[in-house]
Amino acid sequence: MSVTLTSPVDQPIPTEGLRTIVIGAGEAGRALSRDLQRVTSFGLTPVCFLDDDEAKQGRTVAGLPVLGMLDRLEEVIDATHADVVVVAIPSMPTSKVREVGRRCAARGVSVRHLPPFLAALQRDVAGTDMRALQIGPLIGRPEIHVTSPGVCDVITGKRVLITGAGGSIGSELCRQVAAFGPEELVMLDHDESNLHRLQLDVWGQGLLDNDSVVVADIRDRERLHHVFREHRPQIVFHAAALKHLPILEHHPCEGVKSNVGGTENLVEVALAHDVERFVLISTDKAANPTSVLGATKRLAELVLGAHSGTPTLMCAVRFGNVLGSRGSLLHVVREQLASGSAVTVTHPEVTRFFMTIEEAVGLVLEAARMADGDSTYVLDMGQPVRIVELVESFARLLNVREVEFEFTGLRPGEKLNEELFSSGESPQPSAHHRISRTSPVRPGAGFRARLAELYDSAMHNRPDEVIQHLQKLVPEYRPTRPAAATVAGPGIYPDDF
Repeated sequence: MSVTLTSPVDQPIPTEGLRTIVIGAGEAGRALSRDLQRVTSFGLTPVCFLDDDEAKQGRTVAGLPVLGMLDRLEEVIDATHADVVVVAIPSMPTSKVREVGRRCAARGVSVRHLPPFLAALQRDVAGTDMRALQIGPLIGRPEIHVTSPGVCDVITGKRVLITGAGGSIGSELCRQVAAFGPEELVMLDHDESNLHRLQLDVWGQGLLDNDSVVVADIRDRERLHHVFREHRPQIVFHAAALKHLPILEHHPCEGVKSNVGGTENLVEVALAHDVERFVLISTDKAANPTSVLGATKRLAELVLGAHSGTPTLMCAVRFGNVLGSRGSLLHVVREQLASGSAVTVTHPEVTRFFMTIEEAVGLVLEAARMADGDSTYVLDMGQPVRIVELVESFARLLNVREVEFEFTGLRPGEKLNEELFSSGESPQPSAHHRISRTSPVRPGAGFRARLAELYDSAMHNRPDEVIQHLQKLVPEYRPTRPAAATVAGPGIYPDDF
C-alpha cells in the first residue's frame, strides 16, 4: 500500500516546523497532537499517526491520518520526509522505545517520548510533558533538523571510536551512531560510572563485559596506541574535554593537559593508525577567546590545522551552549525556581548562543560527512539569547509567574556576548544550508617548539607560565579579569555547559 500525505478527506497537512510522526493514536497521542498544532512555538508539526490498532487504520484521528502500523515506520518516514518521531504511548516498554530510536536514527530522524510515569498519573497529557520539548521555545528560533541521509553512508559498516563517550554529547553521539549500523562502536571514557550508565542506555544492559567499552585517559598516548591497535577505528569523534570555564580559570594547567595535549595525542595516534575521518568538538568560546577554556580549544583547533594535508580528513565543529546537557543552566534554574530562591545570573545583558543536544549531535555527524581536512563547521544558531529572557521563558513553562534575579557580575574569562568566528576568519557556505564553514589560520613557524614549552609548564604546574604561553600560541587570546565579579553561591552561569 502506498503512503499518501493527505488525510482520507484530502486535507493538506501543514509543513511549517519540524515534520513530526506521532506513534500512538490513543488518548495521549491525540492530546499531544492537538497541543503541538495549537502551540506553534514548540516547532513540531504533526503530519500523521502510526498505531498498531487495526481498527484505526485508514482513519483520521485528531485531524491527522493514521498511515499504518509501527512495522511501516521507515516507509512512512521516507514518504512524509519526517524530521522527528514522538512516541506518545507512555506505557511502551523501554526496550521498544530504544528499538524505535535505533530505527529512526538510521534515517537521520530524532526521537522523543512521553515519560512512562504519566500513565500512572491518569491525567490529561499536555505537550509540555514531553521530554526535551520545552527546550525549543527557549532558544529564540525553531529547532533545526541537521542530520541528512548521507550520514548513513559515512557510518554504516565502519569502525567508530568516540572519546568522552559518557558525557552528554558523547552519549547522544553513541546512541545515534549505533543506529546507523557501524561494524563496531568503541565507547571510550576515563570515568567508569559514565560508561556504565551509557551502556545501560544504549544496549539495555550495563555488564561492562565487552570490548566496546574502553576505560582510557586521552592524556596517556601509549594507552591510546593500544586501543587503536586493538580496534582499528576508521572514524573518530573527539568529545572528551575539560569544559567548565570557571574551573579552567583556576586550573589552566589541567586544561592544557586534556584539551590540548589530549587532542594532540589522539590526532597523532589517529594518523599512525590510518584513521579515515577525525572530528574535534570545539566551542564558540574558541573564537577570539578570553578564557582558558576558549584558548585551549582554539589551540586544539590549531593542532588539527598543523596536521592538515594528511590522508586523515580532519575537521572541528564549534558549539554554542547546549541546553539539556548535564550540568547545563536548565537543571540549575529548575531547582532554584522550585525552591523559590533568587535566580543568580552574572549580568542582566549577558547573551549566549544556544542549541539542543539533537542539533549539536546532528552538527557533528554532518561535519563527519562533509569533512574535507580543512574546515571548522558552525551551526546557524540564529541570534544570541539573553539569559534573563531565557530564564523568564522557562519559568513560564513551569508556571512560575515572577522571577527574582540576583546579578553577581561576569566571572574571570567570561564574555558579555559570544562570537562564532574570530576576527581573522571569514564564514563561508558549506554543503548544508544551515551550517557555515571557515578555514582556520594555519599555525606559524615555531609552533611545535612553543607547544613543547607550553606542555612543560603545564606538566610542572606553573599556571602563570601557561597563560603566557597560551597568549603566544593564540595571539587573539585576551585573558579577562572582570572587576565586577563577586563570590556567589550556586547559581545560573551561562558558561557552565
